[in-house]
Formats: sequence, structure tokens, C-alpha cells
Amino acid sequence: MPTLSDLGQLPKRLVLGRPVRSDRMGESLLPKHLALPIFASDPLSSVAYATQEILIFLTLAGTSFLFLTPWLAAVVVLLLTVVVLSYRQVVHAYPSGGGDYEVAMKNHGQFAGLVVASALLTDYVLTVAVSVSSGTDNIISAFPGLDEHRVLISVVLVAVLVAMNLRGVRESGRTFAVPTYAFIACIMVMIVTGLIRELVVDSPVVAESAQYGITPEPGYENVTGLALIFFVLRAFASGCTALTGVEAIANGVPAFRPPKSKNAATTLALMGGIAATMFAGVTALALMSDVKYVENTCDLEGFANCETEPQRTVIAQVAAAVFGGSDSLGFFFVQAATALVLILAANTAFNGFPLLGSVLAQDRYMPRQLHTRGDKLVYSNGILLLAGFAILLLVVFDADSTQLIQMYIVGVFTSFSIGQWGMVRHWNRELRTQTDPAVRGRMQRSRVINAIGGTLTTVVLAIVVVTKFTGGAWIVIAAMPVIFLLMRSINRHYSNVARQLVPDSDVRMKPSKVHAVVLVSKVHKPTLRALAFARATRPDVLTALTVSVDDDETRALQADWERYDIPVPLTVVESPYREITRPVLDFVRDIRRSSPRELVVVFVPQYVVGHWWENLLHNQSALRLRTRLQFQPGVMITSVPWQLESSLDREPKLDGAGPAPGDLRRGLTDDVEQTPYG
Repeated sequence: MPTLSDLGQLPKRLVLGRPVRSDRMGESLLPKHLALPIFASDPLSSVAYATQEILIFLTLAGTSFLFLTPWLAAVVVLLLTVVVLSYRQVVHAYPSGGGDYEVAMKNHGQFAGLVVASALLTDYVLTVAVSVSSGTDNIISAFPGLDEHRVLISVVLVAVLVAMNLRGVRESGRTFAVPTYAFIACIMVMIVTGLIRELVVDSPVVAESAQYGITPEPGYENVTGLALIFFVLRAFASGCTALTGVEAIANGVPAFRPPKSKNAATTLALMGGIAATMFAGVTALALMSDVKYVENTCDLEGFANCETEPQRTVIAQVAAAVFGGSDSLGFFFVQAATALVLILAANTAFNGFPLLGSVLAQDRYMPRQLHTRGDKLVYSNGILLLAGFAILLLVVFDADSTQLIQMYIVGVFTSFSIGQWGMVRHWNRELRTQTDPAVRGRMQRSRVINAIGGTLTTVVLAIVVVTKFTGGAWIVIAAMPVIFLLMRSINRHYSNVARQLVPDSDVRMKPSKVHAVVLVSKVHKPTLRALAFARATRPDVLTALTVSVDDDETRALQADWERYDIPVPLTVVESPYREITRPVLDFVRDIRRSSPRELVVVFVPQYVVGHWWENLLHNQSALRLRTRLQFQPGVMITSVPWQLESSLDREPKLDGAGPAPGDLRRGLTDDVEQTPYG
């Protein structure tokens, strides 16, 4: 028969499933076909909004600069290729899962390492917010009536992701594998179908927005000179969102099956190739179909109901153009797969953030709770912390993906740049000791790749910071130092604690004697049980202590004390201001002051109740006393619990024999000899 405790665990078991033993850790390691959707869903799904972000900024000036789109997309693909090649060097050199953080810490020092950590932590939070809000955009593109529920949909989706990730890496991998592969298949089919229609069968694809003109935003009518350069760089910086999530595989190497580094590098290559192909294909179809996408819907000349009706996303317009309209089966397949994979793309962060948090906690830069695995061998605390911050962003920014993306990728390229230059230092150090010509050749090639990667990502970082600063990037730039200082403070705290806890001769010295103090409020069973336990410890001195706040009650207590013939003198401490805590503290301090080597053990009788509201009616004085006493040197606090009936999880007795749970502690058994004082 299930107990109340079992029933209390039922909701948790329904969400998480059965707990997993620690010795089954190896069974949760991932093969490549599951690692790809888990760690690469973010960069793969970014094709759904990377092209859109380029178009948003180019159309600020009308249609004049849309011809730059393929050139900007080509540079983004080149940058993606370089970054993927660079991270293949990282996973081979640092397979422990620290990624850019470990590279920076070991090659640049603590300062750079914490800068990278703060950048990655902010980026992971934004990955969840951007992915979920973009997925919500695509749901609304298919069902525009849901626009007013945008924030609620986003928050619910984050909660679903949390539940799936708390169930474990392999289980979440199986959950995410089908949608990710379905998205890849849908986009590839869409690209091939569109190219065939455009280039082979002479059936051009035309977007629903191709008929609209675009009104330039004020100030962008005539962009020339330096303003034009800044304008183009801003569009390029937005397109670089296609690179987000690439570093997650380097952070997740420990989750791969052996050989870990090789499998992680292969997964990186697969991810890079698929992402580049899809991004290039979607951008090509968007240009062929003449998609128009603007920041303010009313800038589309001729768009009806622009105040109330949202634009369809770029990928939705392309799918409608390729498959024959927004009521076609192909359109709904693409929208469903895109919305689902964008939502699941947040899983990249749900794996990267807890892993990084665990590494930081192990290095004592984050709370140790982040290094603790939950029932399903995942870092549950890290998952919950990430979800909390992501939901906060979604609520504050109304789940608006355009606003959230302005804060995006600053952290990504900060970690990219510091990590790649750290790898250059790593290879320089290795080359000083390596003599084998073949190995030196491989190292030199890796160094060149990382140097190119570091140069390009540093340039892009500067572009991103300059072009996106006023648009929202300043929030991330301001948040990173706060996180940096927080991690330094946590590390300083742990270091101070460790220093103070180093054993010395004082802690091995036995106390000169033990003075037990039993706190008394009334003569009842908890008090008598506490006295019995105190006497059982055989202290050198035993004091029964009560605080007098009412003369009549104190005299009644003394009368009961004599009537029950309790063999311990009752000490009464006067409290003219009706305080209880301070007189007890003063009494204990006087003992310690008169004999500093004497150990004082305070026994505190306490009720154990079964309902939360009963705690409001009991134990408040005991709680305050324990809280204050724990700060007193040379004092130990011993709680003596007394279980009230409401706390007992009783089961029916089959034979009517034997004590019920808690009867022994409560002194209600027939086979234990009872005395008035326990």
C-alpha cells in the first residue's frame, strides 16, 4: 500500500520518471546521431531567422540594398566554416568539456576565463529566449489569432523544455531527434523543390510580400559614405546569429560516447555542413521569391491591417511560395517543423548551461549545488536556473524575438575570440616541447586555423558591439561584469571557508568538561525526554534552564517540577523585558566566559508537526534560539524532536501488535520502562 510520502513523490515521478543509479552514468552517453540534435539544434535552427535578420536591417533603407544579401550570406557561411574548423581543434585539445572557458583559464588566466564564462552564461540564457520567441513567431505565422497570447505560449514552452530535460540526456535526445531531423528534411525538400521550380521547370516562386513596396525608415532614405558602411556591417552582424550554438559541442564533449573527441569533431563537421547548406538555400529562395520583411509592418506599402495583423516570417513566406500558398500541406509541414525545432533549439542551452555551471561549480566560481546531479543524472539545478532567467527575459521583452536578438551573439563572439587566441597560445606552448616533425606539422596547421578564427571572430565582435550597442547589446555588456564579479565573490567565499577549515591543533584538543543545558518551558513529555537524553550523554554539568517572563507561570512551573520529583535542579533566569532568546544567550556566554575550554551543549525540545500551517503555531521560539545559538563559539545545539500525531504516517496494523511509528520516541510503548523524567 503506498504511503503519503510515496503519493507526495507521484507528481515528480510523472514528470521525471524513475531515478537512475549513479553507476549507470555510462548508459547516458550519446552516440553521434543523438548528439547532433541535442547539441546542434541551435545553429541548425538559426537558418529560420538568420536570413530574416539580414533582411530586416537592409530593408530599413527600402529595397535599395537588398542586392547585398547574397554577399553578406556568403561571408556568414565563410565565417561559420572557419569557426567550425577552429572548434574541431578545441575538442581534440580540451576534451574535458570546459570549452572556451577551459581554454581561456589555462592559457590566459583567471580573468579571461571568467570573462568567457560570464559571456557564455548570458548567451545561453538568450539562446533559450530567442529560440522560444522565434518558435512562437512561426506558430503565430500559421495561426495569427494567437498573437495576443505570445508571452504565455513562450513561458509554457520553456516549462515543457524544462520537464523534458529533467528526464535525462538520452531521453531528451530521443525526444529532440525526430523534430530536428524532420526540420532538416523539410528545409532540404523545400530548397530542392524551389530550385527545381526556379531553374528547371520555369515555374518561378513568388512570395506573398513580393507585390509590396517598402517605405524607408526616417534617416535611411539616402545612406552613403561611413553611414553606408555602418549600415551594411549592422546587417552582417545580425546575420551572424547563424553561428550561435557552435560552441555547445565543445562544452559537451564528456556527454559523447568514446572516442569522445573524435565523435564530437565529427558531429561538429556534420553540423557545420548542414547549417551552411540550409542557410545558403533559404537565403537564395528568399531572394528568388522576392521576400519583403521589415521591422515595422506598416512600412510595407499596401499591406492591409498592418496595425493588427503580424507579418509572416521569411521562412513561412518562402514555404508558402514554394509549396503553393499558406493553405498547402507543404507549408504547414515546414511551419510545424520550424516552430518545433526553434523551440527545441533551446535545448542546446539546456545542455550547455548546466555543463558549464557544473565546471564552474567544481572550480568554486559558482554555487556547489550546480555540480550536483539530479534523479536522472542531469544537472537539475542548472536547468532550473537557466529556465528562470529565460522566462524573466521573455516576460520583460514580451517574447519579441527582434528585440531579444539585438542582445544576442555579443557573448558568443566574446567567447569565440578569447577561446581562439587561447588556442594559439596553447599550440605555441606545445610546439616548444614537441620534436616529432609530423606532429609539429599538425600543430602548426591547427595554430593557423585558430589564428584565422581568432582574427575573424575578433573583427566580428567589434562590429557586433559597435552596431548593436544602442539596440540592446549594452544590456549584455553591462550584465557580463556583474556576473564576473559575482563569480569572483563566490570563489573568494569558498577560498576563505577552505582556509578557515584547515585542521589545526586547537580542534583536536578535547574540551575541559561538558556543560549540558536543557531549555524548559513547561513540564511535559518533550521536556522530560530532552532531560533523559541529556542525562544519557553523561555531561559534567547538567542545567535545566527556564526564562521567567511571567511570575505566576514560573511559580506554577516550579511547583510542577517539585511535584514530578525531577532529579535535576531548575535554574530560573529573570527576563524583565519578556525576552526569551537574549537571556539564554547571556547564560551561555557567561558559562563560556568563565571557562573558555568548556563545551556547552544546549538541548532544545521541539514539536514535529505534519502540516505546514501547524509550524506557524509552534516552534518559533526554538527556531529563533537555534538561529542565534549557532553563532556562539564553543556551543553545540541538539534538537530533541517530539512527534505529534499529525506527523505520523501511520499504516493499519495487520495483527494489532507492535508499536506504531514514533511511539518509541514519544514514550508510548509498553515494553520500555517509563520514569517521570524519561
